[in-house]
Amino acid sequence: MPQKDYVRASRPKPASKTKGKARPARGAKAQAASQKPWILIGLVLCVLLAFVYGLWFLRQQAPVVTPPEAPAPAVTVKKDELPPKPVAEPYQYIEELKNKEVTVEVTEQRRSGPAQLQCGSFRQQTQAEAMKAQIAFAGITADVRRTEGTNGVWFRVVLGPYESRRAATVDMNRLRQMGINTCQVRNWA
Repeated sequence: MPQKDYVRASRPKPASKTKGKARPARGAKAQAASQKPWILIGLVLCVLLAFVYGLWFLRQQAPVVTPPEAPAPAVTVKKDELPPKPVAEPYQYIEELKNKEVTVEVTEQRRSGPAQLQCGSFRQQTQAEAMKAQIAFAGITADVRRTEGTNGVWFRVVLGPYESRRAATVDMNRLRQMGINTCQVRNWA
């Protein structure tokens, strides 16, 4: 297998020489190159001279002498004294609150009657049985009820009856966690 020279392959190729381009005169390029170092040297010398002058100027300034401070006279600090305690309490609300009785009217919560969950209503019994199987995977027992109405036969997937709407809501939330979002709480009749 032949060896490949990766060093030469990565070098850029020299630019091709074309006859149509005009070249600048050699003298102008050489003259511009010779002026650049002198300009740079001149700038550095100017900055250096300004720095030296600044140091010399600071040295010529007279030092500022501050007179020594006399010790401050001792000042006695007075303690903050509290105002005298009042003889009688000016406000009566404190005594009124101690002796006040508050009566609160408590209304008894009305208990909701039994409730049920309806999770689906289908035209075909096989669809209702499939929904019942999904609910069974959540560990809840469901029933499929056949109902006849003015618009035909329906198969409803029903859970319950539950003692209250709150108990039905607990199972509805468990089913929502399993991905069954079609359940609704209804009053049991």
